[in-house]
Amino acid sequence: MSDIIKLLPDSVANQIAAGEVIQRPASVIKELIENSLDAGATNVFVVIKDAGKTLIQVTDNGKGMSETDARMAFERHATSKIASANDLFLIKTMGFRGEALASVAAVADVELKTRTVDSDLGTRIHIKGSDVIVQEPIQNQVGSSFAVRNLFFNIPARRKFLKGDNTEFGHIKTEFIKTALAYPEVDFTLIHNDLPEFKLPVSNFRQRVVGIFGRAYNTALVPVQTETSILTINGFVGKPELAKKRNTEQYFFVNKRFMRHSYFYKAVLSAYEGLISGDSNPSFFLNFDIDPARIDINIHPQKTEINFDDTQGIFSILRAAVKEALGKHNVVPSIDFDQDGADNFSFGHKKNDSEHADETFSKLNTDVFNTTDKSQKSNFQTKNFTNPNVNYTDNLEHWEKLYKDFETNNVNKSLQPSQLEIADTDVEILHSAIQFGKKYIATSVKSGLMLINYKRAQERILFEALMEKNELRPLATQQLLYPKEMPMEENDYANLLGVRNVLLNLGIVIEAKDADTILVTAYPPEFSDTNPKEILEELVYILRDEPDMVLERVKEWVCETAVRKLASKMYRKLSNEELQDILNKLFTCRIPNYTNDGRTIISKLDTDEIESRFE
Repeated sequence: MSDIIKLLPDSVANQIAAGEVIQRPASVIKELIENSLDAGATNVFVVIKDAGKTLIQVTDNGKGMSETDARMAFERHATSKIASANDLFLIKTMGFRGEALASVAAVADVELKTRTVDSDLGTRIHIKGSDVIVQEPIQNQVGSSFAVRNLFFNIPARRKFLKGDNTEFGHIKTEFIKTALAYPEVDFTLIHNDLPEFKLPVSNFRQRVVGIFGRAYNTALVPVQTETSILTINGFVGKPELAKKRNTEQYFFVNKRFMRHSYFYKAVLSAYEGLISGDSNPSFFLNFDIDPARIDINIHPQKTEINFDDTQGIFSILRAAVKEALGKHNVVPSIDFDQDGADNFSFGHKKNDSEHADETFSKLNTDVFNTTDKSQKSNFQTKNFTNPNVNYTDNLEHWEKLYKDFETNNVNKSLQPSQLEIADTDVEILHSAIQFGKKYIATSVKSGLMLINYKRAQERILFEALMEKNELRPLATQQLLYPKEMPMEENDYANLLGVRNVLLNLGIVIEAKDADTILVTAYPPEFSDTNPKEILEELVYILRDEPDMVLERVKEWVCETAVRKLASKMYRKLSNEELQDILNKLFTCRIPNYTNDGRTIISKLDTDEIESRFE
């Protein structure tokens, strides 16, 4: 008889289940704070040691638990919030699956002290790796206090993969802020290594935002308020000056639960059209109040993704509400004729930003090819294609097969050039191209109409030329007449100095001026039309999230940021020769269809689709 299939011991099953709920110390913080809020707490006090690896303690003044409930709380699927499957669609609490405490207790040393208001004595329970060490009566204040020590002590592999303290505490702050924003009526405190990080007294929503993000936000918040039969939306959006390159201050809350929703984000972003640049992200803090029966939150272990029964309707309501709020506060787009495709009328000739950028573009491409001999030059033009006898610089034959399989929203960034098969059939030479709106290039092809985003095409061309040049040798440095000072926090300071050698290879020289200031003393000529402080500030944001990122990714990201800024200055009317040159250069790129960060460059309208519009 076969005995291959066996039942797992409870301790192992709990550890496996814990992997879905508890990924890092921040996961524990989230679950424990949510339990405090569900218990009706008006004061939540959080103490952290060593970014949660040594100690996580959450104390509240909620209703507490009886002796029996305290013991049952650590059993898997034990919950006070769900009695039947129908209850899943009427959820008004934060936690409800009954997995959090069992998962924490499976991978840590946990102590609970709790008492209800109608009990003279409280209960203390000590559990380590799912084993109950002690349960006893104690004197205790009303409420609950959880102390979680030595997270992942019994799973060394999981503990080894935790990031550095700066990174892990950054994730803890993120979870803390999400919950503190959703509950301004609750007093929150966060202490890390005996130092106060946040002390947030009871307040209204605006005061809570300002208390977390700083007083400068008080005058930069635009109130949003709308009430419909579907839902009520209230909160704040930031004025354009609050827009940032990183989307770190964007918060949706549904019935006081933090939510991620890319479709609703697009609704907010579309309301800012003409107000912020294309590479900036608006700040927003928005609350949705909706009937729980109209949403489904039971679709993700972390409960941050939510399904709505009328997504398109909410999209329209949200976009209109934000646009109306911005209009009421006189935040209106300025008219930019150059961006909208109007002709340029020049009285006398003065070199503008786009011409400076074009000079950089030409110099960069010229330098790349001048650094190699004739054979190397030929290799660069053809090495990425399967047919080495076709010169793709002179014409755009075979482009359609190159384009095939790229028309997808899911960009495969690991795509290798050898995968770009090109056939000798289904070919049509592109005879002409036109520019419209100064933003797009259109050209006819055998199977329809090809549209190219001009700015993104420039980004891809510049990026590959820059990376190719840097592979051959470090970029030259050019001393700045006036070094740029960059004051920064201690962690950012250390992170940036940690990639100093990578920056030097790109021609960027940084020096430590004092304990909290970095000097930028030299900058590469290729980046001359960009601001070094802007480039490095964006790099600092990335390093906050991923300080352990590989050095090669830093180089790629800096180049990606620089060319995005260079290309943003290139909008202008192009001659026929310039249009053809752009197309030629684009189709010699390794991956012409997407920018390095995955934005679409090329789109195609098939002949059938065009004809269907005239039926």
